[in-house]
Amino acid sequence: MVDIERGDVWKAITAENFMVIGMVTARGESRTAGVMHAVHGERVWFTSHDLAWKTRHIAANPNVSITVPIAKRVPLMPWIKIPAATVTFAGDAEVVPLSAMPEHVRGALLDDLEVTDGGDHGSIVGVSVRPTGDFVTYGVGVSALGMRDTELAAGRVRAVSVSA
Repeated sequence: MVDIERGDVWKAITAENFMVIGMVTARGESRTAGVMHAVHGERVWFTSHDLAWKTRHIAANPNVSITVPIAKRVPLMPWIKIPAATVTFAGDAEVVPLSAMPEHVRGALLDDLEVTDGGDHGSIVGVSVRPTGDFVTYGVGVSALGMRDTELAAGRVRAVSVSA
């Protein structure tokens, strides 16, 4: 198992801009959605609309899972296909008004979009995910060639500090 630090995992998550969030519907059916994200204060943030299905599912059941794919390449040989490294974790999600999001997170996710509240498409809201349990990693902190050894490429580290 790779020896990985929590800070290294946060750096890997922060360096990416795409993740997959898993949730459960009111009927107990699993659903996933790909979203762009930003990191602030040991939380992962993304935006949605208050009328969107993912927002309704998260509001009803805040227990979610996150998977962040991390592209891997062999230097000087980009044509060689290598599976993405991944960080996966469980978390507690919270839907918040756009005004409650940290300003730099709003800026990173909305990037100068004109935001209006209401209307037929709903209002933009923020979703904050606080990790719980462990970060489970594959290929983080190892070379692309090192990913061939599945046992050595796997990692696990506590997602939140003991004092958090």
